[in-house]
Amino acid sequence: MAAPVTLPFALSERSTVGIEWEVALVDVDSGDLRQAAQAIFEAVRPADGTDHPHITSELLMNTVEVSSGKCRTVGEAGADLRRALDEVGAAAEPLRIEVMGGGTHPFANWATQRVTDKERYATLIDRTQWWGRQMLIYGVHVHVGIEDRAKVLPLQRAMLTVLPHIQSLSASSPFWAGKDTGYASNRALLFQQLPTAGLPPQLRAWDELEQYVGDMMHTGVIDQVDEVRWDVRPSPRFGTLEMRIADGATNLLEVTAISALTHCFVEHFSSLLDAGQELPAMPPWFVQENKWRSARYGMDAIVITDAAGDEELVTDSVGGWLTTLAPVAERLGCAEELEQVRVILRRGASYQRQRAVARRHAGELEPVVRSLLAEMRAGRPV
Repeated sequence: MAAPVTLPFALSERSTVGIEWEVALVDVDSGDLRQAAQAIFEAVRPADGTDHPHITSELLMNTVEVSSGKCRTVGEAGADLRRALDEVGAAAEPLRIEVMGGGTHPFANWATQRVTDKERYATLIDRTQWWGRQMLIYGVHVHVGIEDRAKVLPLQRAMLTVLPHIQSLSASSPFWAGKDTGYASNRALLFQQLPTAGLPPQLRAWDELEQYVGDMMHTGVIDQVDEVRWDVRPSPRFGTLEMRIADGATNLLEVTAISALTHCFVEHFSSLLDAGQELPAMPPWFVQENKWRSARYGMDAIVITDAAGDEELVTDSVGGWLTTLAPVAERLGCAEELEQVRVILRRGASYQRQRAVARRHAGELEPVVRSLLAEMRAGRPV
């Protein structure tokens, strides 16, 4: 067994929130992806030559990540995202590029995408080869501040019990390389092919995490802790629990709605810990099954809701959670954003809207791209 790696957990204020949103650069004329991220970064770079604090690179050159600062509310984080998107849009417009959201691009060819010129990405692709090159996917990551390191792993295990709720609501990747995959979230299953990605082991103590990281570094699986890419992962550097469950959203309303739901889940479970209650957890095989069901069936998934194996339609379960979390949302100042989850329940998730557009156009996928661009411009489902 290798020596464990000490992982200091940064001091963080309870239930602060930050959001990261990966978006695609799309050619206005063809609807295909453009490898133009570097031109965007140069256009938005501050006058002092430093990197933009809220606009950063990702694995592929067709991708830009917009992020918020550390915020008190989801509304504040959403405003940060809006400002960053406006800057990206202004830089992109002269290049005849628009910004698109979604878990995948409906018809782009993964094999023609260029990798960002950074050593960490070159190393990833060299190691993972075909699967690494397939990572033409986009997600939304939500960081929530945890004030006590002892809470992190119990909260991580509890969040795995509601993973399918977040994944189903955010599912926006039904198409891949011009084909309907039959999945609501093809991204969820693609991404877990990377080493250290996917569902985390249900660790019981912080020293187990330190041992895991030590073993992974000793055996050359990772070089640093942030190469552990779990769906729900501790982020020691920020003092947060990071939820990487959601597909890339197609509009700002859904980003903030799903982020508010995520924020409220963490705060709800944290309050249960404060009250001395044991948090919900499920056997790993139930968690794995739930992830597959929500990726496959989305809003029609029948999910396992507890360790006893009880089941419920995911939309009914979400409805019950919205009632439970309403007072939490009031406390966190995100009641309006949480209520917008009902818009998704009413209008359908993005994968459903995308398929409806494709049906109306005899299976053609360029109109699907146009609909995704329209949602980004409108800031809400259209």
